[in-house]
Amino acid sequence: MAPTMAVTNNTDLASDFSIDFVLTKEHGVKGLSETGIKTLPNQYIQPLEERLCMTKIVPKNAIPIIDLSDPNTTGVVDAICNAAERWGFFQIVNHGVPLQVLENAKEATPRFFGLPAQEKNKYSKDNSPSNTIRYGTSFSPQAEKALEWKDYLSLFYVSDDEASALWPAACRDGLLEYMRKSEAVVKQLLKMLMEKLNVTEIDKSKEDLLMGSRRININYYPICPNPVLTVGVGLHSDVSTLTILLQDDIGGLYVRDLQDNSWIHVPPVKGSIVINVGDALQIMSNGRYKSVEHCVVANGSKNRISVPIFVNPRPHDIIGPLPELLASGEQPIYKRVLYSDYVKHFFRKAHDGKATVDYAKI
Repeated sequence: MAPTMAVTNNTDLASDFSIDFVLTKEHGVKGLSETGIKTLPNQYIQPLEERLCMTKIVPKNAIPIIDLSDPNTTGVVDAICNAAERWGFFQIVNHGVPLQVLENAKEATPRFFGLPAQEKNKYSKDNSPSNTIRYGTSFSPQAEKALEWKDYLSLFYVSDDEASALWPAACRDGLLEYMRKSEAVVKQLLKMLMEKLNVTEIDKSKEDLLMGSRRININYYPICPNPVLTVGVGLHSDVSTLTILLQDDIGGLYVRDLQDNSWIHVPPVKGSIVINVGDALQIMSNGRYKSVEHCVVANGSKNRISVPIFVNPRPHDIIGPLPELLASGEQPIYKRVLYSDYVKHFFRKAHDGKATVDYAKI
């Protein structure tokens, strides 16, 4: 239900009210949107350089869509690896994750965000039963010059027992089911990508390095007044090994084209999963696979949701170019860094494009 609180027409007072309402009272931008606000508060107006320039968007479906119904078919491995090198993004279809599982995960998202504010706020920074569970808004409000138009719930997976005990009941079962059912395709993709890096066997220690920890987020992007002035998610690349993303049918994810600096829309495709390379894999592949800058636009007429799984090294893992690459004489372009240090560096600042990966450069 929308809060029964009117927003004043005075711009400054409206902005002060908005931030108190969103952050201090923790109604999020969903609550703000549901007041019927007609003008974007100043704190959400992004600098020009952070907004997606619609004149540079290429109107084509360039991001590859790869059929995994027979992964042994000639060309599938090459298609996966070429997409990871050229685009950093691709979509997979016929991947083996049941369509109903995908729908259940997506449906879990509005179910959680539809809870009363006091229920959602049980999982905020100050109230959460665990530091592995966090409900919030924007990305890093304390560090950002302008806020992002998004609410989220972030769930770091420790075990089924912890999830069953602590994750919100409104979304727990659908998200856990999706994580379990997607694990096989994640392993399949990593096997393909590693083969091209001369890693012929993924033993337990290598598997732990590539996918030893996982985090699932549910994101809610409510209807936004003046969407061209703000962003749903600012320009960034992920810190994961791989990100496994479910989109709804609204769309709004854009990827920077490495060739000409234009922006490519990643269109919703029914039954597909969007895969993107993260910084950890770019570092481990010594720059062969690319974690590409991307963003999410705000929408002026529809609410949008997304469900990413971030497949990561473990916090205590050291990441750097894989030994198999360096054994052939290839020179490293990244140093070895503690993964938890890399992640802390990412989260202590606002989204800033590809700047985070510079932290690991030699």
